[in-house]
Amino acid sequence: MSDEDLWRVLRGISDMPYGAGQIAALEQLLRRVDAADDRHLAFVTRMQATTGYIYGGEPAKSFVTFSWCLSEFDGDPQPYHQRHAHNLLWHFKYMITGLLNFPEVPLDRTYAVLDDMERRYRAGGHSLQTVHKHRFRVADHVGDAEAAAHWYRLWQTTPRDDLSDCAGCDPTSQVNYLADIGRDAEAVALAEPVLAGRLTCTEQPQAILTALLVPYLRTGRDESARDAHREAYRRLRGNLADLWDIGDHVEFCTVTGNEARAVELVERHLDWLDRAPSPAAAMHFAATAAAAMRQAGQDGAATVYRRAAEGRPAGEVSASVLADELTRTATELAERFDARNGTTHQSEWIARRLAVRPSGEHLPLSASVRRRAPLTGGDEPTTSRRGDSPVAGGDATRAGKPEAPAPTVPADAGPDELLDLAEQSWGRHDPATFRAALAAYDERFGAVDLPPRTVAQRMALRAAERGDEDDLPGAIESNRAALDLYLTEGDELSAQVVAGRLGVLLARSDDADEGLALVRKAAEVLDRDGDARQRASAHHRVALALLQQERWAEALAALDRVPADAGGDRYLAARVALHRAHVLEQSERLDEARAAAAEARRIGREVGVGELVTAASLAYARTVDDPAEAVAACDEALASAPTEAELPVRVARARALLAAGRAADAVDDFVEAVTLCVERGAEGDAFLRWELANAYRMVGRLGEAAEVAEEAVLGLDRLGAQAEADRCRHLLAGVYAGLGEIKPALTLLEQLADNLDGPDNLPYRAQVLEEAGDILYDADRDAAGAERFAAAAEAYRLGDLPLDELRARRREAYAWFWADDRPAATRAVEQADALAVTLTGQPEPPVTYELAMVAEVGARVLTTENRPVEALARLDGVPDRLRSIEAFGEAAQVEILAGELLLRLDRPAEAEPLLRRVLGGLPADSRPVRQTAWLLARALDLLDRPAEAAALRTEHDLDPDDD
Repeated sequence: MSDEDLWRVLRGISDMPYGAGQIAALEQLLRRVDAADDRHLAFVTRMQATTGYIYGGEPAKSFVTFSWCLSEFDGDPQPYHQRHAHNLLWHFKYMITGLLNFPEVPLDRTYAVLDDMERRYRAGGHSLQTVHKHRFRVADHVGDAEAAAHWYRLWQTTPRDDLSDCAGCDPTSQVNYLADIGRDAEAVALAEPVLAGRLTCTEQPQAILTALLVPYLRTGRDESARDAHREAYRRLRGNLADLWDIGDHVEFCTVTGNEARAVELVERHLDWLDRAPSPAAAMHFAATAAAAMRQAGQDGAATVYRRAAEGRPAGEVSASVLADELTRTATELAERFDARNGTTHQSEWIARRLAVRPSGEHLPLSASVRRRAPLTGGDEPTTSRRGDSPVAGGDATRAGKPEAPAPTVPADAGPDELLDLAEQSWGRHDPATFRAALAAYDERFGAVDLPPRTVAQRMALRAAERGDEDDLPGAIESNRAALDLYLTEGDELSAQVVAGRLGVLLARSDDADEGLALVRKAAEVLDRDGDARQRASAHHRVALALLQQERWAEALAALDRVPADAGGDRYLAARVALHRAHVLEQSERLDEARAAAAEARRIGREVGVGELVTAASLAYARTVDDPAEAVAACDEALASAPTEAELPVRVARARALLAAGRAADAVDDFVEAVTLCVERGAEGDAFLRWELANAYRMVGRLGEAAEVAEEAVLGLDRLGAQAEADRCRHLLAGVYAGLGEIKPALTLLEQLADNLDGPDNLPYRAQVLEEAGDILYDADRDAAGAERFAAAAEAYRLGDLPLDELRARRREAYAWFWADDRPAATRAVEQADALAVTLTGQPEPPVTYELAMVAEVGARVLTTENRPVEALARLDGVPDRLRSIEAFGEAAQVEILAGELLLRLDRPAEAEPLLRRVLGGLPADSRPVRQTAWLLARALDLLDRPAEAAALRTEHDLDPDDD
C-alpha cells in the first residue's frame, strides 16, 4: 500500500464506531504503517489508537500508544507535532483515570504523570482546572476526604479553558461527588441546565443521567429517575467501555425493587467480566451484580444463563452460587486496590455495594412487565409509591368481573346424589360445584364401604379430576379401574361411557390406536342401546379421538352424526359446535368454521358458561375477515374468560388489535400477556416480548421497543430458538437504526449475516447486508456502505436473484461514487451493466426501474472521469422509461443530469428547454428546484440572455457569485 492509501485507510477507521472492530482495524493499520516507516502517519495513527482504546474498552493498551507519542513529541519534535499538541495534553486525562483503574500500577506512577501533566499545562499557559479535577479524583479514589474536598474547591474555582472537560462531563463528576456526600438537591439543580443544553460528547448524556439516578430517587423525582435509567442504559448497553456505569444501573434496579430487571441486566452483561475494560470496572460490576443475584436467589431456585467463555461452557448458574462467585471477585479486587493505595477505602465501598437491597417503594421500570414480580423468601410486596392497585393498568374488562358465588352442596345428599351432582357439574363446566360435590363425598363417605357401582362412578370422576390437573397417566389409570369395576358389575352402558372417555385420553398418548378402537366400539354399543344424550356424546368422543390424530375429514364425519340438539344437552351442543369450528378451520373451510364458532358462541351465552363463550369467541376471531369484528370477539372472550384462559385471550386480542391498526392498544395487551407469563412461570414470554417490541416499534416508542427486543433476544437465545432470535435481532437492528444508534444496529446486522451463512438463507443474508449498507450510506460512511452492498450483491447472485443483485450493484456504485473512489465505482458499474444485459427486455416495472437507474449512476461515474459524451448517451430514453412506470421524481433527476451534461458539452440551446420543462414540473419546495434553477440560469447566460438569468436567480434567491 502507498502512503496515500494508508492515510485513506486511517480516515476510514476514524469514521468507524468505537469498539473491537475499530481496534482491530487500527492494530492492523499500525503494523502496515510501521513497515512503511512514515513517522508522521505512525504518530497520528497512535494518537487515534489511544482514543480508540479508551472508548473501545481496552484502556490498558492506550498506555503504550500514549507513551510512544509523548516520547516522539519530546525526543524529536517535528512540525506536525504541534498540530496534535492539544490532543496529546488532553490524553493526559485519560492516563490518570486509566492508571487509577489498574491496581498493579503503583500510585506513585499516577502522581508522577499528574505532576508531568501540571508542568506541561503550566508551560503552555493553560488553566490548571482539569489538573485540579484529576487530583480530586485520585484523592477520592483512595478515600482521602479532606484532600478530595480541597481539590474539589480548587477545581470549581479555577477558570475553565479549552482543555477542560466538556459541558456535560465536568458536571457529571460534580454530580457524582455531591451525591456521595449527600447533597442530592444540589446535584439535581446542577444537572438541569446541562441536560437542557446541547451535549455532543461521546459520553453524554448517558453519563450524567447515570450519575443522577440516586439523587433523583432520594429527592422524590421518581419519573425522572425512571426516564434517566431507560435513556442512559439504552445508550450504554452496547459499549464494553461503559461496564462501570452499567453496574450503576444494575444497582438502581435492585434498590427500586426491580429484581427481575436487575437479573436481566446482569445476564446480558455477565460475560463482559471475562473481558472487562479494567479491574476497577470489573470490581464495581461484580459487586452490584452480586447484590442483585443475592436478592434473586433467596428461594434457592433462581438461575442465570451465562454464555460460554474460554474453558467454561455456556449454561445455567444458580443465582446464589453466582452471587458468591461475584462477591469473591469484587472483594479480592478491592483488596488489591487497597494494598496499592495503603487504605481500606475500596473494600469499605465495595462492602456497601454488596449490601444493597430493595428500599423504599417499588418503582416500576420495565416496558414489558406491568407489575412487580412476587418477592421470594416469603416477603410481602412493598406498597405502591402512590397507592396504586397492585394490578394498576389492568383491563377494566377483567377488573370489573364479579366473582362467582360459592357453590352449595345439599347437606343431606347421599353418595349417589353427590356423584350425580359432580357428574352434572362437570358436563356443565362448573368446576367449583364439581370439586365441592366430590369433596363432600370424600368427607362424608370416603371411609364407608359402598356398592361397587358407586365406587366405579367415583373412580371415573377421579379420572376427570386428574385430567383437569393435566395428569394424563393418572386419568388413564383411574378410567381403566372404573371400566373394570363396571364390567365386573355387568353395567354395560356405564362401562361403554367410561371406555369412550378412556379412548379419548389414550388418543392423546402413545396408545392412540387402542384409544380409537375403544371410542368406536363404545359408540357402536351406545348408538344401539343408549339414550339420546349417550348416543350424541359417544359420537362426539369419536370425533375428539380423531381430532387428536389430526384426521380432520373423519372427525368431521363423526361430528355430523351428532344430532343438532345433541340429545337435549345444550352444553354438549356448544362443545360439538366448537369442535366443528376447529376441524373446519384446520380444513381451511373458513366460512363454515366461522358459522360453527358463531353457533358455539350463541349457545355458550345462552347456558352462561364463560369458558365456552371464550373459546368460541376466539375461534370466531380467528376466522373472521374484518379486524374490527375480530377485536370485538376478543373483547367478549376477555370479559368471559376464566383466570386460566386470560393469557391466550390477551395474546389473541393483542394480535387482533394490531391487525385492526390499533397498535397502541395492542401494546397494553401484550404487556399484560408478558406479565401473566412471568407471574405464572409459563414458557413463551420471550416470544411475546418479541411481539411487544414490534408493537412498540409500530407506535414509534422506539426506546421501549429496543429495551423489550433486547430482552426477547436474550430469552430466545436461552431457549435455543436461533431462527426466532435472529428475526428479533433483525427487528432490533431496525429499531436501533431508527434511534440513530448506528453502531449497535450494524453489530446486529453483521451478527445476522454471520448466522445466515447457509445456502438456504442466502436471500435473507443478502437483505441483511443490504440494510447494513443502507445504514452506512445514510451515515455518510460511503466506502463501508459500498462494501456491504457488494457483499449483498454477491449473496443475491449465489441465491439466483438477478434483479436484487442488480439493485445492490447499483447502490454499490453510488456509494463508491460518493466515497470518491472512482476505480471502484467504475468496476461496480461494469458489473451492473453486464447483469443488466441479461434483464433487458423484461417489461416488469421493477426491472424497468433498475435498468434506468443503472444507466443514471453509470452516467454520473463517467462524468467524474470527464467523459460527458458517453455519459449523455447512457441517459438516452431513460426519463421516458421512468415516467412510464410513474417514477416521476427519478425521471426529473435524470433530466437534470442530462441538462448539466449538455452544458458541459457547450450545448446550452438544448439544455435550456429541457431544464425549463423540468423546473416547471418540480414541486416548489422540492430539493432539486435550486439546482435546476442554477443550471437553467447558467444556460441562459451562455445563450446571452442575462436579464432572464438574473430574474431567475432573484426568483430562487441564487447568488450570482456561486457560478
